[in-house]
Amino acid sequence: MERRRFLAGALGAGAVLLAGAPGARAAAVDTRAWMGGHGDGTPLQRLTIPGTHDSGARFGGPWSECQNTTIAQQLDSGIRFLDVRCRVTGGSFAIHHGVSYQNMMFGDVLVACRDFLAAHPSETVLMRVKQEYSSDSDATFRAVFDDYLDHRGWRSLFRVGDTVPSLGEARGKVVLIADNGGLPGLKWWDGGAIAIQDDWNALPNAKYPKIEAHFRKAVEQPGKLYINFVSTSASLPPRWNSDNLNPRVHGFLDGTANTWRGLGIVPMDFPNTRSGLVEALLRHN
Repeated sequence: MERRRFLAGALGAGAVLLAGAPGARAAAVDTRAWMGGHGDGTPLQRLTIPGTHDSGARFGGPWSECQNTTIAQQLDSGIRFLDVRCRVTGGSFAIHHGVSYQNMMFGDVLVACRDFLAAHPSETVLMRVKQEYSSDSDATFRAVFDDYLDHRGWRSLFRVGDTVPSLGEARGKVVLIADNGGLPGLKWWDGGAIAIQDDWNALPNAKYPKIEAHFRKAVEQPGKLYINFVSTSASLPPRWNSDNLNPRVHGFLDGTANTWRGLGIVPMDFPNTRSGLVEALLRHN
């Protein structure tokens, strides 16, 4: 009943038609509030969650750029996993991809998330926070992070815990996934809770079978939070590789995997350049 009410009310601006199995009636889902169609008790591990790799990387030339939309635009489009790379600088976090500063600070990312979640409280954002282009100690990284939470007023935005929450526990919050030894929260390297495919330096023809295999594993061996990176930077810039891989993943989702559900988190480069790709992922919920 909850899901039917949500779908019935989702035909405003931002709604898209998600076709299911052949012959099935299409359902309208607002990409800005698609999690509203799932009950509070839904484990995040059982969802298919579109994401972006190196979410803030829009500057620095073809080898650094992984996205061409802002964080706010990504969230509006249905993205719910952000890969945020932070360099310690002057007591703050600057968003970097390697050496390339992305004309954005961590606070800018948090403002975008806060504003989005305030407007769409049914949603959650899962955020990997990774130390980037910085040799500062874990303790220093943690001190800067804590300063954001406790002195700059961001603690209430975060859900910090060492287990994967249910959707109800996460609504309206940023779920921290810590990719730094000093940070609290769910640990990126916790193999008991998270299963990651991220062969970031594999050529597309070698990468693609690993993507398919991880989708299969998520469906056949559910329970963990599966994270399946479509991105790679092997030999060619990320945009070139995404132009190769994104259409192949889209075809797999609409073909072989058409009836599969619960594919996990799927971080991508330039997902918006493949029309319907994010929506294809949402159909697998």
